[in-house]
Amino acid sequence: MKSRKSPAVPTPTALPDRQAIADFIARERAAGNLGKIGKREIARAFNVRGDARVGLKRLLADLETEAPLGRGPQATPARLASVFVVTVTGIDADGELLAVTSEDKGDPQQVVVVTGPGNAAQAAPGIGERLLVRLMAERKGQERPSAQLVRRLPTAPRATTLGIFRVGRDGAGGRIIPVDKKIREEFIVAAADTADAVDGELVALAPVKAGRYGPQRVRIIERIGRLDSEKALSLIAISTHGIRDHFPEAVVRAAKDARPVHPPGRDDPMREDWRDLALITIDPADAKDHDDAVHAAPDDRPDNPGGHVLIIAIADVAAYVQADSAMDREALARGNSVYFPDRVVPMLPEQLSNDLCSLRQGEDRPALALRATITAAGNVLETAFHRIMMRSHAKLSYEEAQGVQDGGQDPHGLRRGIIAPLFSAWAALSRARNTRAPLDLDLPERKLLLDEAGRLDRVIVPPRLDAHRLIEDFMILANVAAAETLERHHQPLLYRVHSEPTAEKINALATFLATLDIKLPRGQVMRPAQFNGILARVRGTAQEALVNEVVLRSQSQAEYAVQNIGHFGLNLRRYAHFTSPIRRYADLCVHRALIFALHLDQQATHLPDLKKLREIAESVSLSERRAMLAERDTKDRLIASHLAEHIGATFAAQVSSVTRAGLFVRLAETGADGFIPASTLGNDYFVFDEAQRSIIGKRSGSGWRLGDNIEVRLVEAAPFAGALRFEMLSEGRNAGKAPTMTRDKWRDSPVRKIRASRRRH
Repeated sequence: MKSRKSPAVPTPTALPDRQAIADFIARERAAGNLGKIGKREIARAFNVRGDARVGLKRLLADLETEAPLGRGPQATPARLASVFVVTVTGIDADGELLAVTSEDKGDPQQVVVVTGPGNAAQAAPGIGERLLVRLMAERKGQERPSAQLVRRLPTAPRATTLGIFRVGRDGAGGRIIPVDKKIREEFIVAAADTADAVDGELVALAPVKAGRYGPQRVRIIERIGRLDSEKALSLIAISTHGIRDHFPEAVVRAAKDARPVHPPGRDDPMREDWRDLALITIDPADAKDHDDAVHAAPDDRPDNPGGHVLIIAIADVAAYVQADSAMDREALARGNSVYFPDRVVPMLPEQLSNDLCSLRQGEDRPALALRATITAAGNVLETAFHRIMMRSHAKLSYEEAQGVQDGGQDPHGLRRGIIAPLFSAWAALSRARNTRAPLDLDLPERKLLLDEAGRLDRVIVPPRLDAHRLIEDFMILANVAAAETLERHHQPLLYRVHSEPTAEKINALATFLATLDIKLPRGQVMRPAQFNGILARVRGTAQEALVNEVVLRSQSQAEYAVQNIGHFGLNLRRYAHFTSPIRRYADLCVHRALIFALHLDQQATHLPDLKKLREIAESVSLSERRAMLAERDTKDRLIASHLAEHIGATFAAQVSSVTRAGLFVRLAETGADGFIPASTLGNDYFVFDEAQRSIIGKRSGSGWRLGDNIEVRLVEAAPFAGALRFEMLSEGRNAGKAPTMTRDKWRDSPVRKIRASRRRH
């Protein structure tokens, strides 16, 4: 063993300061003693004896919690200490738990956290949770370092932490119950720090500096209000899912300093002037940002009869957001905009997302435009990308565009010269789409409408218009062209990929469809057209909505990747996201790649390498899933809050899922999901039949199966959790004899395991 040279020896009862300990560990690392440094070695080195060892133990515990040991000034950022703190960021495609080291010291590094058998009984750590981990020995070929979970660390409240205020017993002060389930401790608030909040009110809080023992003290910095308001419910989702809703000061400052891009001239010779072209935007009526504008005209070349020339112009966000700037790093951290019924949490500050980058009517805006020539059959003959300056000639909603096409009011005189050519070009694209036969799911999208108080008023299903399909098909064309262009220029890019369903999901779907007398071949490669054939068989029947839902569940989830595997659902060999750079970071990456590959900017800098691009793909895929969960949770909470006033009411519903524990149901009117426990279904012992997707009474032979239309009564509504519990009012169908319990099923059943455990103890 190498000899250790101790620093200057303090008095026996004195404790070294934190920097001295960090310097000592750094020297030991440099001497090759990594992994041999613990409390005993530090105590010996600093001559800490007797009762002072207790203080040293506390000091080291604080160091481990606040910053990784061994990350002092002399520590090499590329190497990890033996014990350090990480924050959980998600799970990769292989199911491994991913985390990053503390950003307070040096550059953050990604690690794989191994929970180990000792933690198997605990719930898996959630996103945003802080963990103390120990570095594991490096294995040959591993891409990221691995670390063993030591323990979970208490989560201190952030400035944006939300909680429910509960008044103390004496009426002075109280406690805060955090809405984030990852924060397991309650907080204490003094009487002077309550901001006059009332019991049960949702509040925002900030930490108050206090000693390290006892509950964390906080102060209330904002009273948000009642839990049944949409403002409160969306803020809960923002807090619990860790969505960034406040821009750093550097980003706010950069957005305020941003200035409009000038028209083409000597300063920007690569940008073309297309301001006279009659481009228009077609968006939802309540849209605040406008990513895309479109134009179509007949192709006047004699060798393309019935063909069209399409222009699809997309906001040039890259002109304002420079790579690796503070705004760019924040946009990557957010990944995408998040949409709630009452608000949008944008990826970019509003000065850009709603103003400078938005293709506003009558205002000059920079854009990246695709010029595509198509045949009468919708086949693409040629494509070219241009960096332009444009001016939107009209802003239309989907309903307005459809009305003009259908012969309704046309106040701007757009029908003949603008709207009609767009729909004519779309008719050609529709023919090509029908030949391609993408997955054709029909799943109505419900929209929640709020009243003036921000509470749910009603739920509607907006009509699906040809104007919606027109814009979708134009955007798909542009996304394909972007991917194909970058491939031709051998430029790495972020693909939008969608893998085919797994064999397990296909087999489960085939088993379910067999109960409807629909055969689905097993053990062969599935194509979207085969799913479309199944959907066509049930169109117009009572099972239509159910089969569409089950087919959707059988599909894989789309994501971003640097390796192209195609897009199964769209039935496309290559596909990228190019058309929404205001609200998706992946699209901004594709824009930069096109500008670089096509030499559309003399100042274009080098792009991320393949490794960095892979990290971006993982990050934005995770951000997308987080946003989807936050949006869904908010809708569930809002509907549960609305229905809490209707306890005891009856509703028409459909069985949406069957489990051993009971039935999940979906209300016909609102689309709200709820649960009926099996124990409340009747005086019988109900057996779950996985093959039939049903639950059947053992004595009566009656039960319910997936897709049954039923009537239910609301028993309980929990707005905070977004949960609803119902009781069954409809009689079960006669399904014959309940499935028998085979030897193998009994061996694996939870009942047998519980009984065996009781016998052992």
